[in-house]
Amino acid sequence: MPMNRICWLLLLFSISLPLQAAELTQRYARIAATPDGIGKSYMGREIAQAMSYHGAAWLERAERAQEERPDLVLAALDIKPGMAIADIGAGTGYYARRMARRSGSKGIVYAVEAQPGMMALLEKELARHLATSVKAVLGTPTDPRLPEASIDLAVMVDVYHELEYPYEMLSAIVRSLKTGGRVAFVEFRANDPTVPIKPLHTMTEEQVRKEAAAHPLEWLKTVRELPWQHVMIFRKVSER
Repeated sequence: MPMNRICWLLLLFSISLPLQAAELTQRYARIAATPDGIGKSYMGREIAQAMSYHGAAWLERAERAQEERPDLVLAALDIKPGMAIADIGAGTGYYARRMARRSGSKGIVYAVEAQPGMMALLEKELARHLATSVKAVLGTPTDPRLPEASIDLAVMVDVYHELEYPYEMLSAIVRSLKTGGRVAFVEFRANDPTVPIKPLHTMTEEQVRKEAAAHPLEWLKTVRELPWQHVMIFRKVSER
């Protein structure tokens, strides 16, 4: 390769690094951390600390059926037999197992976890429940590591507000969706005194829709009839 071409490529590379750093700086801001946050804000909200595998028992508590009404959440998701579904931040697989029953033997549920400790518990629970149509996937903070353009429905149950890199992660999720595929945000309702959850672990519909608007997603509906949560469902449209 001619020397002048090598120099030109090195110059481009040296310019791109500051540009990438500037883009990340503009996207996120460092702030004074609150007790439940990580000291990093995105679109005006502080990102919450993620629940570790030490709190996994809370995901499988018997009271969850009445406190959160997962039956209503599953009904709102409109799962059909044969669907390819991604449960992002699957935890112990509480929802992944239930979604797998609805998608049936011809469907598949990718249960994505980024924490190795939680992944171990997830695999244990899937084996215990004989959830053979659920595939555990170890993702990263920025990538669920899902096949591109292959997912009919991606679901995040009380997860999105904890994502360390929400923009990058949602971008990767959208890439995994088929055109017309859906993504559902299930979040505890913010500013509701009847919801016994720490504020940083709640989100308003307005905030979710604001952040979803940064991606090729269009809002379909919001289900507000749950005891503590709301379900906001979007559809992937043609790339902008």
